[in-house]
Amino acid sequence: MKVLPREFYERDPARVACELLGKLLIRRLNSKVLSGKIVETEAYYGEADPASKAYKGRKKFNELMFGDAGKTFIYMVHGNWLLNVVAHPKGDVGAVLIRALEPLSGIEIMKRNRGVSRLELLTSGPGRLTKALAITNALNGIDVTAKNSKLIIAKDRQEKFEVKTSHRIGVKNDLPQELRFYIKGNKFVSK
Repeated sequence: MKVLPREFYERDPARVACELLGKLLIRRLNSKVLSGKIVETEAYYGEADPASKAYKGRKKFNELMFGDAGKTFIYMVHGNWLLNVVAHPKGDVGAVLIRALEPLSGIEIMKRNRGVSRLELLTSGPGRLTKALAITNALNGIDVTAKNSKLIIAKDRQEKFEVKTSHRIGVKNDLPQELRFYIKGNKFVSK
């Protein structure tokens, strides 16, 4: 297993979002390890993207989107923390929302954190996965490329799957291109 380097995130957010599928999101929580395979993502750009947190320009709230790629950008929507990883070429703006995971390890802890027992409901949505993995804004701005980070994204064995795309979910004003990416047929993709 190899932690993805910063260069992986220093590219077009859509490409990063697509290539994050199948990678492992690993959360170190005290002495425990919770992990899942990323099965759904969405790409967001800067001021020209009406659905982006950077749409109205640089503010204290969204400053991370303008900064170093490979850092977390966590914010709350409808009472849920949402996990994004900053992704963009140097000097640009963007991030990738991690929308869903297929749980792999630490499942009993995830079930307790979420208060659910059905595996399919555990991490099948951006708010569900942050609750399951105990991800809050306390992890905002951490570096997912650092091997000792509380949150990392790593490459595991190569797996074949078909990538599907759609427009982003819950977005009123969207860009014309489809910027949601997911693994076809995976039961953990959000509904």
